[in-house]
Amino acid sequence: MSERFVRCRTAGHEPFYGVVAGTKVVKLANAPWLSRRTSDEEFDLDKVHLLAPVEPSKIVCIGLNYHAHVTASFSADKPPEYPLIFLKPPSSIIGPHDKIVHPPQSERVDYEAELGVVIGKTARNVSEHNAESHIFGFTCVNDVTARDLQKKDGQWSRAKGFDTFCPVGPWIVTELNWRDVLVEGIHNGKIMQSGRTAQMIFNIPYLISYISSAMTLFPGDLISTGTPSGIAPMKSGDTIHVRVEGIGTLENSMA
Repeated sequence: MSERFVRCRTAGHEPFYGVVAGTKVVKLANAPWLSRRTSDEEFDLDKVHLLAPVEPSKIVCIGLNYHAHVTASFSADKPPEYPLIFLKPPSSIIGPHDKIVHPPQSERVDYEAELGVVIGKTARNVSEHNAESHIFGFTCVNDVTARDLQKKDGQWSRAKGFDTFCPVGPWIVTELNWRDVLVEGIHNGKIMQSGRTAQMIFNIPYLISYISSAMTLFPGDLISTGTPSGIAPMKSGDTIHVRVEGIGTLENSMA
């Protein structure tokens, strides 16, 4: 049975992890991938302020992982032979309803709706066969990108790594049919991105195996698995929803 885990805060409390039980959030003693031990404190879900549900040591992102995105946005004749991986700094993370800030260095900032994978146990040189056992759960991610800087720099660290450029949430679900779920990016109420994870070039177990052959993945680390076609720029006041079937909707707006 799937569970929902949040990280949140409320008046008089430091940020804490919790498990959603109906309309309540039951406080956990630790991050849920470390312990499921609950406390005797519970709060109304609609009264807590949801934060990003992860505090990863690193955010590993995958570029060009949907066939239509490769063709539409990068005019490539064929998909990449191997996953294109890059990192976002943890300082880029924000939670639901937090504001995305348009940096003055950029003239074009795009949204990218993605399925996020949260690692549950340390993964180093994991086989594709065993990779799924290292997953704790799944969440929604917006891989915000300064598109002009991405093209200008050639490598993507600056363009992808600004503060506020990684909205995550609203929670983590522990069970998901990751092989075929709908991922949507909704810009000011209009569905602009719509793709299914079955259309990924590299599936999730392969990605975990490939990444873990280069770097150790720790519990709580986040993998953002790529975006469908339909990316477009945002401006001040715009609202972006990342909706993933079986998880829910992550909402943010641009300051």
